[in-house]
Amino acid sequence: MALMMMRQTTADLDGDLPAPAAAKTMAVIEAVGRKADGLTQAEVVKATDCSANLVFRVLSTLESLGYMIRREESRRYVLTGRLLESCQPRAMDKSLVLCARPAMEWLRDRSRETVQLMIRTGNRGMVLDQVSGLEPVQVMGQIGMQVPLYSCAPGKAILAALSEAELDDWLAATTLKSFTENTKVIRAELLSDLERSRRRGYAEEWEEGIEGIRCVAAPILDAWDRPVGAITAMSPVMRLPRKRFAELGQWCVEAAARVRKELLT
Repeated sequence: MALMMMRQTTADLDGDLPAPAAAKTMAVIEAVGRKADGLTQAEVVKATDCSANLVFRVLSTLESLGYMIRREESRRYVLTGRLLESCQPRAMDKSLVLCARPAMEWLRDRSRETVQLMIRTGNRGMVLDQVSGLEPVQVMGQIGMQVPLYSCAPGKAILAALSEAELDDWLAATTLKSFTENTKVIRAELLSDLERSRRRGYAEEWEEGIEGIRCVAAPILDAWDRPVGAITAMSPVMRLPRKRFAELGQWCVEAAARVRKELLT
């Protein structure tokens, strides 16, 4: 159904909009962005009903500008993080991604686990950047991936740092659904967990989003102590037993503090 709607829309672009070429470029971006593993040029043509020549020129231009890359092994085009960077949170006109990268690498080197930077977008969390872990077996996500805030440590770190009024608004707009047997879908249990996160300074996630994966995260705060994002270390269960949470949590707190310092200086 979605593919049929896209075809109908792009077929009418020439006559309906002031700049149809711009609209077709956006259609290409949206088509590629909907597929985590990307699309080939032929698949983009099919998904948008744009001509093969136009699709080739759009993809080549976006690749040259750094908005897309083409994976050599599959010849599929995928979006880079550049579009996300253009609309990411900023503090004192500084890029959150650029300010966070050194701290993310520090946390990765310390923990040897994959580290992610997450922000809140609406009522969900979105992965803004990622640094791969050093272990042979790693937990990895996709930049741009969106997840429920209450089912992951970085999301809960952000929720725990909200004001009471903001948290009430979020709860009123969110339906808590179970993803594993550990997902906190009872409001009182979630609020209790967030209070513990607040006291510790970091949030824990015990296979609440995906079975077999645990993570720890700390919020990144601006000058007014409002959360602009969270930094998290993710690990398979076998490398993150209960006794390791406190140590990893303190490293996340340190990493978040380093990001804040970079944002505010």
